Amino acid sequence: MSLRVCVLGAGSWGTTVASIAAKRSPTTIWARREETAREINAAHTNARHLPKVELPYTLRATAALEEAVRDADVIAVGVPSHGQRAVLDEVKKHIRPWVPLVSLSKGLEQGTHKRMTEVIAEVLPNHRAGVLSGPNLAREIMSGMAAASVIAIDDDMIARQLQDVFHGGLFRVYTNRDVAGCEFGGALKNVIAIAVGMGDGLGVGDNTRSAVITRGLAEMTRLGCALGGKPETFAGLAGMGDLVATCISPQSRNRHVGEQLGRGRTIEEITAEMHMVAEGVKTTRVVLELAEKVGVAMPIAREVYGVLYEGRSARDAYRGLVRMRAGDEAEPG
Repeated sequence: MSLRVCVLGAGSWGTTVASIAAKRSPTTIWARREETAREINAAHTNARHLPKVELPYTLRATAALEEAVRDADVIAVGVPSHGQRAVLDEVKKHIRPWVPLVSLSKGLEQGTHKRMTEVIAEVLPNHRAGVLSGPNLAREIMSGMAAASVIAIDDDMIARQLQDVFHGGLFRVYTNRDVAGCEFGGALKNVIAIAVGMGDGLGVGDNTRSAVITRGLAEMTRLGCALGGKPETFAGLAGMGDLVATCISPQSRNRHVGEQLGRGRTIEEITAEMHMVAEGVKTTRVVLELAEKVGVAMPIAREVYGVLYEGRSARDAYRGLVRMRAGDEAEPG
């Protein structure tokens, strides 16, 4: 019997994951906005987040959280990191025992520094928590292009079941037991993507972009491993794969933020016109706090923070990176 799937959040990625699952399993997506739920049910579209894309006719939507959650066998949480705890507090009232939850969010909680699976475990301690992460640009997947992702959870049997739920067509899903590494890879790459975007806005060229991506991967790996991740994870889909896609694609929200910063706009101007969340903006602060806590140097993330929160320009940030002493490649800087 097919598992009943619930996806919380009708943004571009939540809608994409729900569409994939709906081709194999009974799937319900929860949307905050009643009009979004009505549109998905009646027109089989979500024009706000995925314009000109037709959704599966089998996908159901609701704006009532209890209705979405109460009969689910699997719950995928596509709510942005800053709102996830509040939604999970409501989910707790309606979820059935032992139902696993899969985080789709690539952010870290401000204040607590927790990964999303840690937030899930804290709010819902009797439920397994995993993460789906990788180089997954929603519009490409919905257009039928091939893509791959990783489902990370510390239970092999559940991992295989979830692999079947989310694997479909040209969307390949691999398994991984390194939950921390996959989550840190997904969160940290957003910060590097802002840095790369700033360079693109400044017109620094492909050589510089390549250097920032490569040195950014080194930063991600150092901090991620210091916090419990495995180095091989950062060389895989949830690390390097996601980093490259997010840094080079015009569809990337975090790269877009960086590019606009590089063109001289303020972060307030940029975020005010966006109706989707760029997780890297808030994650940058958490990353530097974590790096200081474990004693890991993050020079690229530090320069991004300076632009986002200290009034520095993108040009100043790139000058700061160039002025750093170049030592051994294995060292920070």
